[in-house]
Amino acid sequence: MNDTDFKTEILSSNLPVLVDFFATWCVPCKSISPIIDSINDEYKNKIKVVKIDIDENIEITKQCGVKGVPTLIIFKDGVEYKRIVGLKLKREIDSILKEIL
Repeated sequence: MNDTDFKTEILSSNLPVLVDFFATWCVPCKSISPIIDSINDEYKNKIKVVKIDIDENIEITKQCGVKGVPTLIIFKDGVEYKRIVGLKLKREIDSILKEIL
């Protein structure tokens, strides 16, 4: 993912986008990963899910103001709609996603 991809895949998306900022060394990130995968399957064609490794995408991470991981940012119409920091239950994330659908 680079700046151009970010603009195309996230900011210009016709669908709301859930961006999972994670790090491979982050234990809570590993715990939330199956939840994000489940959301990707459940909301297919309704919400786009993108995973961004903060160590490989430093500029995008800075641009989005991500200070810790896991951080989930939901974009709608190219604008940040909601930010979720830390490990959350699936039902908490589902509740937020249902607000925008």
